[in-house]
Amino acid sequence: MSDPANDAPIRIAMWSGPRNLSTALMRSFEHRSDTAVSDEPFYAHYLEATGAEHPGREEILAHCETDAETVARSLVGTVPGGKRVWYQKHMSHHLLPGMEDLASGWIARVRHAFLVRDPARVIVSFAKIVPDPTPEDLGLPQQLRLLERLRREGQAPPIVDAAEIRRDPRGTLTALCEALGIPFEERMLAWPAGPRSSDGVWARHWYASVERSTGFEPPEPDEPPEVPPPLRGVLAECRGIYEAIRGS
Repeated sequence: MSDPANDAPIRIAMWSGPRNLSTALMRSFEHRSDTAVSDEPFYAHYLEATGAEHPGREEILAHCETDAETVARSLVGTVPGGKRVWYQKHMSHHLLPGMEDLASGWIARVRHAFLVRDPARVIVSFAKIVPDPTPEDLGLPQQLRLLERLRREGQAPPIVDAAEIRRDPRGTLTALCEALGIPFEERMLAWPAGPRSSDGVWARHWYASVERSTGFEPPEPDEPPEVPPPLRGVLAECRGIYEAIRGS
């Protein structure tokens, strides 16, 4: 007879900023044999609550759930497709104040992990689509705040850097899976090119590169791109938070 505890679904909340390799990592988990994925389930609520002008805003609001309580309840509900693992890709800037306590504390009922990337690379990439981003737009202050809360509550979520994944996909994902309590699968290292039905309706604005991909790209050059002078104050603030997360 199987152990009911071992049969319980595993819900993973991966917290990332934008342009952090987050969609490629979602592809990697979706290609597992046991995993369902959800793509940025709080995005519509974030857009409605903040008024942020992102590409595809009206389409997202029309097609996606805007009530954060409803979304939070769904994330601790039935796993799509009856899968054992549910990988939930979250943008940390979508986590607005108070959302951690929705659905009677949904945040304590999932396993958490954090994905970060060198802020210079993030800023240069993100600013091509959303000009003049703030640190909050990039999600780093929200990541650090959530990480500190989880640690106060006794959790020790793994932190993974996009550069580490690109440098050593197998080793980094093996360690990540071990920290999350699931087995690594070799098939996480490659996937078919193309869009997915699991992609958000915003995919056409953001996912061109990952739709062409069949695996993780090689490492980037050691030298990060030059950040435009108007955004160097944002870079300095973000780099301090990034280092705090990485070193914490």
